[in-house]
Amino acid sequence: MSTPHDFIAIGLGPFNLGLAALTEPIDELDGLFLESKPDFDWHSGMFLEGSTLQTPFMSDLVTLADPTSPFSFLNYLKESGRLYSFYIRESFYPLREEFNDYCRWAAAKIPAIRFNETVTEVGYDEGDALYSVRTTSGATHRARKLVLGTGTPAYIPESCRGIGGDLIHNSRYLDGKAALQEKESITIVGSGQSAAEIYYDLLSDIDAHGYALNWVTRSPRFFPLEYTKLTLEMTSPEYVDYFHALPPSTRDRLNTAQKNLYKGINSELIDAIFDLLYAKNRRGPVPTRLMTNTALDTASYDHGTYTLGLRQEEQGKDLSLATQGLILATGYKYEVPAFLAPVRDRINWDDQGRFDVHRNYSITPDASIYVQNAELHTHGFVAPDLGMAAYRNSTIIRELLGGQEYYAVEKAIAFQEFAA
Repeated sequence: MSTPHDFIAIGLGPFNLGLAALTEPIDELDGLFLESKPDFDWHSGMFLEGSTLQTPFMSDLVTLADPTSPFSFLNYLKESGRLYSFYIRESFYPLREEFNDYCRWAAAKIPAIRFNETVTEVGYDEGDALYSVRTTSGATHRARKLVLGTGTPAYIPESCRGIGGDLIHNSRYLDGKAALQEKESITIVGSGQSAAEIYYDLLSDIDAHGYALNWVTRSPRFFPLEYTKLTLEMTSPEYVDYFHALPPSTRDRLNTAQKNLYKGINSELIDAIFDLLYAKNRRGPVPTRLMTNTALDTASYDHGTYTLGLRQEEQGKDLSLATQGLILATGYKYEVPAFLAPVRDRINWDDQGRFDVHRNYSITPDASIYVQNAELHTHGFVAPDLGMAAYRNSTIIRELLGGQEYYAVEKAIAFQEFAA
């Protein structure tokens, strides 16, 4: 039987890919990374031309842990012959498609990554103190520890599940765009950056195709992403310490209140939408509606048309909207992977059936399983933030090395105080 690995990482989004890049030079760690897809692919259905990350290039896979790493975004640009062009562009924000290419470039350099490996079951041998990870290829890999980076699946509202038709989640927007633009009407449901990007894209083409375009959001307004510098200090070790120590009910309340800190819309895009509406309306009314404070309660589909049951929440009034095309920009929601079923009794759970995640990102009493971006409810809105990924990976690497800080784990970076 093969020698067990020090750890196996399951799933390869940017977070576990960052872990792969940061552990590549560490001789003391033997890791294996398993990903079900044939290659790295991160939200390719939203590669709208010109769309950028909402975080600067320093939030790449490695830089905030190790600025000298050969896996940095700047080194990718240098090897691609585009470093000077990026410099002249004078923008900290990489194109979204460019960031995906960078991640594919990094993944191709790391031998420990295995694509086309779908994990079907995780077991645990108490005698050997080893996890066994089985995949669809028939292989069984063993390791002392696991790092879960399976990502957050696209969230479909309950009212829209199984109703038929060709509705799409925004994650598949580009695949379905051509078919959508042949319809007489299109409705986008959602409030964040993806909804805004799709609305702007479809509004730009509305004259050429002649469809009616609706944007429905439960939010009371089109919130901009809060990106002031003192707010950015909340993406800090100190704030994570503070948040994690709060009672669970307080943490849940704060996560609801802080959504605009990580789910808001780029303010420049909000302004661009208004300017485009202004320009188009000079030539006459544009067949579009922007509906705020409006929740999607029910949905049905019949003969090519969706009927949406909506509720204006502040007025308490019900209304309906008919649309041929339906785009659900309703975000992503973490789901516990089914392959964990055999080891559920080893995991800490809270009273809502969620992982009870320790401050060091472990979810077992013996700190043998770690999570990436499954700790929103325990660590706060920084969980999905690319800018905190290197910090989290530095912390996990320290734990994998038995307390040795191969990369410095920052303790305090903020000017402000969060706790009394």
